[in-house]
Amino acid sequence: MHKLVVLYSEPADPDHFRDYYVSKHLPLVMNWPGLLAWRYSFDVAATNGEAPYFAVFEGDFADADTMAAARASAYGQRVAADVANYATGGAVIIHYPVQDGTG
Repeated sequence: MHKLVVLYSEPADPDHFRDYYVSKHLPLVMNWPGLLAWRYSFDVAATNGEAPYFAVFEGDFADADTMAAARASAYGQRVAADVANYATGGAVIIHYPVQDGTG
């Protein structure tokens, strides 16, 4: 599995961010080709001090190639271009292969 994580900094208008994200951006994300599962939160907290991010998104893809193809597709470009409509504080995008572990 390959994970895509988007870390959103504090926006200029948090209420607009939440409303737009849920009503307009997530419906785009839900139909992203190759996306196996997704989750998000506006309740980002730090174990010590203030959290450096306002919101987080996680998307699961089968592998890095599938994620890269999804991001490069016309639909993926539409999803990426939509971020400017709500994320006025900016966003950090990271991705990585997920290693399973047992304890």
